[in-house]
Amino acid sequence: MASTSRGDVLALPKVQCPNHPDAMLVEDYRAGDMICPECGLVVGDRVIDVGSEWRTFTNEKATQDPSRVGDAQNPLLNGGDLSTMISKGTGAASFDEFGNSKYQNRRTMSSSDRAMLNAFKEITTMADRINLPRNIIDRTNNLFKQVYEQKSLKGRANDAIASACLYIACRQEGVPRTFKEICAVSRISKKEIGRCFKLILKALETSVDLITTGDFMSRFCSNLGLPKQVQMAATYIARKAVELDLVPGRSPISVAAAAIYMASQASAEKKTQKGEVGGGGLGFFRWSSLKVLYWLNLNYTTQPEVCGHLLVEHLIPKSWALICSWSPLCCYNSSGKAFH
Repeated sequence: MASTSRGDVLALPKVQCPNHPDAMLVEDYRAGDMICPECGLVVGDRVIDVGSEWRTFTNEKATQDPSRVGDAQNPLLNGGDLSTMISKGTGAASFDEFGNSKYQNRRTMSSSDRAMLNAFKEITTMADRINLPRNIIDRTNNLFKQVYEQKSLKGRANDAIASACLYIACRQEGVPRTFKEICAVSRISKKEIGRCFKLILKALETSVDLITTGDFMSRFCSNLGLPKQVQMAATYIARKAVELDLVPGRSPISVAAAAIYMASQASAEKKTQKGEVGGGGLGFFRWSSLKVLYWLNLNYTTQPEVCGHLLVEHLIPKSWALICSWSPLCCYNSSGKAFH
């Protein structure tokens, strides 16, 4: 029995031209051919390219996609998005009597994957409009997939479910957005998003943290272009109002808006209620909330606590007493204890 050396076992066949064995072969990457430059003989065809594949980056979506292996696998889809789409034909047999392509809508993707993919695109579009990061988009997609597979909201529009999932994801990630902000980037009403929001929490048996005035204070002040001192003053006013139970049942957004309005009026950066404050994403707040915060200031004028360069006793001018009339019947909190 003939023995074979280790080098013979590991030896690989060498691709070379039979007529010009010393010629350096030229590789045609498009066709996958190995061509002899001396005689033009195709020595090898359909050669596999073992090099790295082209990648598509986010800022290159406007150009032609150089990737030859399709999009990345999507684990949220049932088929991993490894589907096949039939391209448009060029011959006369590829079109019907109306001139439409016969196979333009034929693909192996299921209807459920197609619905989820459309929802994912809508979620990405809404998130981009309000500059939300990628982690919130991923959480929203996961929430939508869970709701869609459970079929607990059957009959509701997918756009409404996607908007509610985006609202929940923002609150779970610690960057809550208001219903009005979600409505502004979607085509769904606030009432419908609120209904889907409650149904999703019940279906998934999950919960979200309660929103506070501090969740919106920094962003609202930034949108209005207010300095840091005014933000600190508004934060102090809102925090004291909540601690003393002066605003029971009031929306944190309304309390934050009223606090910002009061702090800005006490500084050089004055904002109007229906003008700059309403245009900064705060909306219109009730004057009753403003009266409550005004009463808070009257009870704390003796405290020399400093908030930036503003004293608490200077947050609200005394002339506001003529604007915000206060009834003695309102000088009690929910427990019946008077504020003195």
